[in-house]
Amino acid sequence: MSERPVTPLLDKIDIPADLRRLKPEQLPQLADELRAEMISAVSVTGGHLGAGLGVVELTTAIHYVFDTPRDRVIWDVGHQAYPHKILTGRRDRIRTLRQGGGLSGFTQRAESEYDPFGAAHSSTSISAAIGFAVANKLAKQPGKAIAVIGDGAMSAGMAYEAMNNAEAAGNRLVVILNDNDMSIAPPVGGLSAYLARMVSSGPFLGLRDVLKRFANRLPRPLADAARKTDEFARGMTMGGTLFEELGFYYVGPIDGHNLDHMIPILENVRDAAQGPILVHVVTKKGHGYAPAEAAADKYHGVQKFDVVTGVQAKAEPGPPSYTGVFANALLAEAQRDPTIVAITAAMPTGTGLDKFQKAFPERLFDVGIAEQHAVTFAAGLAAQGQRPFCAIYSTFLQRAYDQVVHDVAIQNLPVRFAIDRAGLVGADGSTHAGSFDVTYLATLPNMVVMAAADEAELVHMVHTAALYDDGPIALRYPRGNGTGVALPTVPEKLEIGKGRIIREGKKVAILSLGTRLEEALKAAERLEAQGLSTTVADLRFAKPLDSALIRKLCASHEVVVTVEEGAIGGLGAHVLTLASDDGLLDTGLKIRTLRLPDIFQAHDKPEKQYAEAGLDAEGIVGAVKMALRHNSVGVVGEVRA
Repeated sequence: MSERPVTPLLDKIDIPADLRRLKPEQLPQLADELRAEMISAVSVTGGHLGAGLGVVELTTAIHYVFDTPRDRVIWDVGHQAYPHKILTGRRDRIRTLRQGGGLSGFTQRAESEYDPFGAAHSSTSISAAIGFAVANKLAKQPGKAIAVIGDGAMSAGMAYEAMNNAEAAGNRLVVILNDNDMSIAPPVGGLSAYLARMVSSGPFLGLRDVLKRFANRLPRPLADAARKTDEFARGMTMGGTLFEELGFYYVGPIDGHNLDHMIPILENVRDAAQGPILVHVVTKKGHGYAPAEAAADKYHGVQKFDVVTGVQAKAEPGPPSYTGVFANALLAEAQRDPTIVAITAAMPTGTGLDKFQKAFPERLFDVGIAEQHAVTFAAGLAAQGQRPFCAIYSTFLQRAYDQVVHDVAIQNLPVRFAIDRAGLVGADGSTHAGSFDVTYLATLPNMVVMAAADEAELVHMVHTAALYDDGPIALRYPRGNGTGVALPTVPEKLEIGKGRIIREGKKVAILSLGTRLEEALKAAERLEAQGLSTTVADLRFAKPLDSALIRKLCASHEVVVTVEEGAIGGLGAHVLTLASDDGLLDTGLKIRTLRLPDIFQAHDKPEKQYAEAGLDAEGIVGAVKMALRHNSVGVVGEVRA
């Protein structure tokens, strides 16, 4: 007799309230279906896979036990939240992940009431959860706040700052530590699950509270001894002493893939009168999908792939990536100069420094998710005669701005900032866009800011930074592949603050910073075809400006247009300030500044994002024509097409 076919469960789940109608024994089947659905979706869209695979059972358990959305679940970083999105009313859109107009690859408040807090940077969840918990407490409203934070995120000081102030949240706060890499726990098995269930139970918590109150009435030496005995006993059997010292009641470690273990423990935690509580859950990144489990990175981030084989679609062959060019250029400099060291904040592969690490393991420092420490550490190295390159994504360097100002710029220390992912980043959207680095760096005294127009220029800039010892210097470059120009065999040391003329014209001058140069040249061709003689300059430096070149072009052209892949306050603002200070605006000169719009642009393909921003050839041509339609007294004239 053939077995009765299994009735799918996921089709019955639209929101977590539907999930909570299932019987506990049905949850493993649901988790299997949820994992399969996630794999199928990401095989079509690409995105973060390994982290989500590791939390399928945990996600199921959280939504089964807690009353979401009244109970607020805050996912740290958010790239593990795909299963959460499927269970919270977004399954019908899950194949639009990271596509233009589709679901974000991270949690996003505007997307769903089940995303109470947007996140794409690490280590923010506990702070936010305390805010939710205390707000409910002050308003006398029900509801808990559950922060789910990965072990890697615990390398950031912000997590400990939050935990040190969690007492005010009381039992409304639950922190779930998703341990999938650090191995900070003893082996997880039936005994530890039993112990975790026992110590999270109401009777045990109540008894412990009574004993603590009794101990507090004892003479101080006896009270201290009782407290230490309790901590020692629990620390020996289960670990967690550090978290106890920070004011948390520690439960764990427990198997994050065993729903029979997790459900009763989370129910105990939910109903506990004491708090805050930290639940230590051990999971495996990539769990349940053999190709991910076998991969070194557990398929953390993937292209589109074949579900059966796990083979990812190969990108079309093309020029090398800017990240790869930077990595090779820095490696060449380090081979020539033993004082060059490299620093990354938990992104050795993302920044290309894994190559440096293999060649010079003693000169590569991965400080974890700790950008503030990375910058000040680099400052200390520089002060002691080393030549540090601090390679950090533009969006992550924002987290260390005070250190850039106070520890580097004010002391004029020669720290080299290699700023990857400058400009727009496509599918990762606004949380990862490198929109602001020119603005926040070029405003600082002593700072030099360079932007590479192509991969050959990037090689020259790495070389220039390596030789520059007069203060801090930054070089920015985008995500993605270069233009295909030939790389120099011998790098050139650029003159600080000097740009270059790419093509000569008479009527229009386009001043480009960074990789918009290619679009600026296309725009110049179109303008020339319409009878508008156009100069194109690659300024190379946002600070110091090539003031002599800018003055010359302003004096000899009717229209000057600045083009940059950054926010307001960057190159355009500095050129306008120069023109204002020199009285150039009194001559009837028309200056237009093209930059990113004053919005947080949604995720899409980069070319569409730049077109939306008006930073493609068409947008540049349009800006020039608009400027020429207005003469110095504001009368509209004709421009011959």
